[in-house]
Amino acid sequence: MAELKSAGKGYNLTVHKYKFEEYGIPQIRHRIIIAGIRKDLDIIFKVPKPDHVKNYISSQMALEDPPIKFSMLNHDFMKISDKTIERLKYIKPWENIWNSDMPEHLKINCSGAQLSHIYKRLDKNKPSYTITGSGGGGTYGYHWEEDRPLTNRERARLQTFPDDFIFMGNKSSVRKQIGMAVPPKMAQILFRSVIKTLFQIPYPFVSSNIDFFTEEINFSQMEMSL
Repeated sequence: MAELKSAGKGYNLTVHKYKFEEYGIPQIRHRIIIAGIRKDLDIIFKVPKPDHVKNYISSQMALEDPPIKFSMLNHDFMKISDKTIERLKYIKPWENIWNSDMPEHLKINCSGAQLSHIYKRLDKNKPSYTITGSGGGGTYGYHWEEDRPLTNRERARLQTFPDDFIFMGNKSSVRKQIGMAVPPKMAQILFRSVIKTLFQIPYPFVSSNIDFFTEEINFSQMEMSL
């Protein structure tokens, strides 16, 4: 960030950790975003004020209003094993394979890190946890009620892609495209704020929550919310 600040003619940087669910994204997705404007323009980007604090859009609202039609593209259901189906029957909404009341014969033997989203179900009353673009069994995101992984179209809904946006490629490729993307609605919020900043059009804003000039930042220890 210090190098960005001094690059070329220099940049005024605004560094902020955004909580996307506070902006109407139906997903708990936290990301650090750096906005820089050339110093000679004498303009500083201001963080747009969240408009959905404690008024989150839930997974159910995102996936059922309006309902996703079976005829929609990228809405193919995955084939899963009988053992996976049996596991899911023991997992309640917002639980994962580690904190559910899982019988011994269905548990996973793991001596290392126990990732919280392994076989984790959505909670219909909460935003989704972070949609990922890759990973093996147990990382696909799971419906709060039905014993199955989410489809790519459902993941796209949670990422705020419009229903008529067509993803090309096999299921794994499409999953990666969706999970690695910035939610379009969040990108829209940010770029509209950039445009308003450049044209000096006022908009509601909040102070940035990362000041890299006055505090030492250890990114390896920062919260990575799922």
